[in-house]
Amino acid sequence: MKHLPNILTLANLFSGCLAIAFILNAQPYLASINDADYWVICTEQMVVGAYLIGIAAIFDMLDGFAARALQVFSPIGKDLDSLADLVSFGVAPSMLLMKMLWAAKMQQSNAMDVSMWSMAPAFLVACFGALRLARFNITAPSKGSYTFQGMPIPATGIFVASIALLNWYAPVVGVYLQKLWILYVIIALLCWLMISKIPFFKFLPAAFNFKNIWRQLLLIVVFITTAIFISLYVALPLTFVIYILLSIIIKPSEEQ
Repeated sequence: MKHLPNILTLANLFSGCLAIAFILNAQPYLASINDADYWVICTEQMVVGAYLIGIAAIFDMLDGFAARALQVFSPIGKDLDSLADLVSFGVAPSMLLMKMLWAAKMQQSNAMDVSMWSMAPAFLVACFGALRLARFNITAPSKGSYTFQGMPIPATGIFVASIALLNWYAPVVGVYLQKLWILYVIIALLCWLMISKIPFFKFLPAAFNFKNIWRQLLLIVVFITTAIFISLYVALPLTFVIYILLSIIIKPSEEQ
């Protein structure tokens, strides 16, 4: 049983590798709203890749639960977790963003002459994610801490996966995510948030009382309400945005 946390971490890594394989095989294509308007949507391979990033996030959560339940902690486990997270929530989301930038370029008149350099900024997410993980490994919060410094890289991966799903399941909304400047802004914001000193609250608080979990409860209510009355695939990115805003507005000193 003592190896269970590492097995779950490897399952996270395996899911991230599979996600990259599917995303690499994705070829965005044109679809039409009516006879005059066209937009580029992602393919099923990108959708599978996005779901695999979500599965990797589940394994990432479970390995933490298993380590705490079994009281198994080791430097190897900590480093292995960071390496797996970099692939699943850094490299795989970067591949999704690269394909989305490519799709946006396909809508331009010079689509056949697009340079790979115009899609290179997507990989800044992986680079800044690596920096975020390295910083976390040497400044990990104390056991009773309520927050992380900078946005956790799994949150970044889940958000990028959610906008890929939005393209597929809600193209009327997703079409706005296929504009180059919007994608570049998203990339820049994600990179900045990961290395910022903003205290992002944990989804699992140190103490379970209303004073410490009201924000988590609010996120759950927003997610469920939006998923029921609008769409699950709108609920994911919306909940993410609210998570950022709550972390920025509410200071740690106000919750303790």
